[in-house]
Amino acid sequence: MLDSMTMDGKSLPQHCETMGRRGAMRYLDSIVVKREPLSAWQIRNIHNVVLKGRVGEEACRYRHVNVAIAGARTTPPDFLDLPAELAALIEWHARGEHMHPVARAAELHTRFVKIHPFMDGNGRTGRLLLNVELMKSGYPPVVIRNEDRATYCGSLDDACVSNDYTGIARLIAESVQRSMDVYLDALGLRVDHPPGDAS
Repeated sequence: MLDSMTMDGKSLPQHCETMGRRGAMRYLDSIVVKREPLSAWQIRNIHNVVLKGRVGEEACRYRHVNVAIAGARTTPPDFLDLPAELAALIEWHARGEHMHPVARAAELHTRFVKIHPFMDGNGRTGRLLLNVELMKSGYPPVVIRNEDRATYCGSLDDACVSNDYTGIARLIAESVQRSMDVYLDALGLRVDHPPGDAS
């Protein structure tokens, strides 16, 4: 199911192979297939997928120091507050089933990045969470293109500061549309209509 998922220009199998975990694909696929609810255990395991084989002793472990994110206008919460912050994230997610799936995935991604619970791999873990969340709702995975990186970082930072997720949700929605166009093109099913053509 996840064979065509791409991230940072690599297929997900390549990404997971780079991370040194053969079971990573099966684990991520099982979350999608079972529509497994978000949990602290799942977040830690996705982080393990990201860091396995490179920073083993830090994989799955919350940071034990306070940090700042270079270039960001917000400061992640105190490391002592991480369990409570992640519990609040999971509770928010459970209550958010009324939201549009793309908006919910974008907000989950942003809220997770703002918490910044690990010493390393928060961005990659957050992007895997984003894509797993999208795929659980039947959407294709997204890639943040290099040319969109500055806009992505700016939208993410704006949302973290203001708690207004409109900009980051729009960027993710545009990325979802691009991914859908790629799949439809590959299947020969994409039909472009001229502007103003309602047919």
